[in-house]
Amino acid sequence: SQSEQRILSSKLECVQSIKDGVLSEAKCTESNLVTLFSQKGSRAKTQTQSSLKLFQVETGTLYNKVDSEDLYVTSMLYEKEKTESEVTGGEVTELVWKLCLAHSASFETADLFMTLVFELRQLSLEVLKAVWQRSSFKCRDNWQPLIDALPSCATEACVVLMKEIIASGEVEEDKVEYFFWSFSFIPKPTSGMIESLAPLLKSPGASQSCFLGVTALLHRFCSSYNSCDGVPAVQSVMWTLGKLLGRNCTVQDSERLSEVQLVLKAIGNAGLAAASLAPVLSMCASLKSNPIEIRLAAIQAFRRIPCSVRVSDLLPAGD
Repeated sequence: SQSEQRILSSKLECVQSIKDGVLSEAKCTESNLVTLFSQKGSRAKTQTQSSLKLFQVETGTLYNKVDSEDLYVTSMLYEKEKTESEVTGGEVTELVWKLCLAHSASFETADLFMTLVFELRQLSLEVLKAVWQRSSFKCRDNWQPLIDALPSCATEACVVLMKEIIASGEVEEDKVEYFFWSFSFIPKPTSGMIESLAPLLKSPGASQSCFLGVTALLHRFCSSYNSCDGVPAVQSVMWTLGKLLGRNCTVQDSERLSEVQLVLKAIGNAGLAAASLAPVLSMCASLKSNPIEIRLAAIQAFRRIPCSVRVSDLLPAGD
């Protein structure tokens, strides 16, 4: 039937000639056949021929050798030249105002935002708090540049300020989650950061992001710090997690079940710092009266604990 006929039929043929590894000539013929439904039996055909021919080959341009002293190896992270003058809180506040006035999708905004991040890294906690008091406003489109820049700052002063903002309840829940998520990516955590964030785990209704963000920071800290289990800030976090876990993870209701599962996941996240809780985890896993979800979560919590911590004698075979 006519409905099954092809409306367009195309064909392309090319012949290429290569000489000494270089394309010297290419000739192509393209044919298109179009069926016209309005006039039965009528068709339109086009044919296009093209030809490319190599005329000459030029020698490559030789570049002057670059002085090796001007070259250096670096990561792919953004860099910014250091300035001699110190950044003041007033300059940062003015920068936030400029960001509010700039067009949201422009190169100028991206440059200003990056400058803001680098300038925040130079500020002390005292100056940062003053900047927050003056610059916590929202732009006309409800954007808060300072809120978005703080997680990229990654200094101890910025983390302490974020903690105080979280505790004060001054920002929306989605921004709080953004703060906790960013803790996992801080490249060089300090004990001061952990000490500041530890109390958040004790606050009523602490979210999953809070537990996982803080313990991920703890794991990164311990990965680059020998004998981190002797650091008071680390001990404080693990003591809080141990207390929330209880002696053997017993649960009475579904709410307690969810809480224990979250704490076990956080302990697994903490990794190296969680070695001191290995005996408790073994008790949680081996107690047959515990729900199977709790026993499995307790076993999974060992995932980052060093193999040097013996668990084979604590986990009965076959259970």
